Amino acid sequence: MNSQFSALTCRDTLRLIFEKLSVTDLARACCVCKAWNAVASDDEIVVEAFKAPWKPLEVMGKPSSRSFWRDNGIGKFAISHRIVRGESVASLAVKYSVQVMDIKRLNNMISDHGIYSRERLLIPISNQDILINGTCYIELDTYAKREVAVMYLDGKPDRKPGTLLNRVTSDWGNRRVIESLKRSMQVDDGTAQYYLSISNGDPRAALSHFSSDLRWENQTGLA
Repeated sequence: MNSQFSALTCRDTLRLIFEKLSVTDLARACCVCKAWNAVASDDEIVVEAFKAPWKPLEVMGKPSSRSFWRDNGIGKFAISHRIVRGESVASLAVKYSVQVMDIKRLNNMISDHGIYSRERLLIPISNQDILINGTCYIELDTYAKREVAVMYLDGKPDRKPGTLLNRVTSDWGNRRVIESLKRSMQVDDGTAQYYLSISNGDPRAALSHFSSDLRWENQTGLA
């Protein structure tokens, strides 16, 4: 098919065609010629194609890179769960009918201790019907270290748009402490954050708590 045929360089005609394409096909169309690229890369068309398989009502926000839209697999979506006292990764896996390892993988958790230093966890979506007519918010999760289209089952995000950026900056400011604890304890990221959190941010107290737990494990034969 000749992309220079007049009917296929008309913006209105192209728009009618491209509105029916998948994300993958839109990416291919962008490579055909300038006329096709101009229409196939239109934000409105791209977002609608991203939403099409899952049928959410809205996807709010803009990603930091347009490459976010290139993959609209179910893994790009997640549920935000605010952690309450007494919950564990295992109990959340049962609640949402997902695997423990899937929750850990999505949230970059190696140890179960990681849950105690966080306000929320991202939960993989096991039933795609939950997205139908829902609203998702594109967020950069500082723990998952990637942008995700997040659904809040209990309403909207409880922070203003600028707050997330401030939290990212704050988290990066604490990275040196976390990295230092990881080296000293020879543990993973989640464990270091756990001991720092129960020590009110005091690295020395975190090391003391960790050493105490390690001695207890050695004495009881659990280490």
